[in-house]
Amino acid sequence: MSGRSMEQEENQWDRLLKIKTMGRDDSNADQYRYPYEPTPYAVLERLANSGWIRKGDTLLDYGCGKGRVDCYLSYQTRCHSIGVEYDPRIYEAAAENQKTAVSGGRTEFVLADAGEFPVPEAVNRAYFFNPFSVELLQKVIHRILDSWYERPREIRLFFYYPSDEYMAYLMTVEELMFADEIDCRDLFDGKDARERIVEFMLE
Repeated sequence: MSGRSMEQEENQWDRLLKIKTMGRDDSNADQYRYPYEPTPYAVLERLANSGWIRKGDTLLDYGCGKGRVDCYLSYQTRCHSIGVEYDPRIYEAAAENQKTAVSGGRTEFVLADAGEFPVPEAVNRAYFFNPFSVELLQKVIHRILDSWYERPREIRLFFYYPSDEYMAYLMTVEELMFADEIDCRDLFDGKDARERIVEFMLE
């Protein structure tokens, strides 16, 4: 897809969902927390069409930024979504989007440090687009495991554009099973092997 047509599609989806999520923001990024950059809608569409997220599921979106993933997936799949964001200014943008979003009633946003945030027992799906360092990811996975041990259930974790560090770490977590991979290379120039959503599960 050409850069121009992808940008048009991004704008159209923002308008349809009645939210504002365009653009990158690295004003509060550091070595542990990475810049805000929204997942392309074309990638989210592929995830929504996978059938792994449905009505009745609760999705936890780590490093939710302005809430695009939450507003889109709750609109397309009718799931409930919870977005966690640590940057107060970006969190405010998500909260504003929730007020106007078509699917605002099925989304909620929390201002919190992902590594400290206790995973609600309703959560059975989680989404990551490289929101933070592997050190923080380890804390988050421990939180997810704590919740899973307290209330065993099937939990599916989705990692878009995963780094080698993420993959190396995830492969060492005994409880996690590699489940599936959604190839997204054809949405762009087709050459970037990281253009995929990798799915792990707990059951």
